[in-house]
Amino acid sequence: MARKERHVVPSSNGGWDSKRENAERASKHFERKEDAMQWSREKSNLEDSELIPHRKDGTIQNPDSNGNDPNPPKDKN
Repeated sequence: MARKERHVVPSSNGGWDSKRENAERASKHFERKEDAMQWSREKSNLEDSELIPHRKDGTIQNPDSNGNDPNPPKDKN
């Protein structure tokens, strides 16, 4: 079974978007990343999905599997 993902990504219009995996459009837009992370974390918990925040340059920053990762990392950061 493929894991579900929710991404917090920088918006081309400024601000931050919360998007489900492979989505064309954002679920919701935010001016601040902190607000996008809070809302996305709540949605991710409800969806039982992995939360994957991105930096301004688009690289991934500390994914959070909400304790449901079938292949957890061996290092404990």
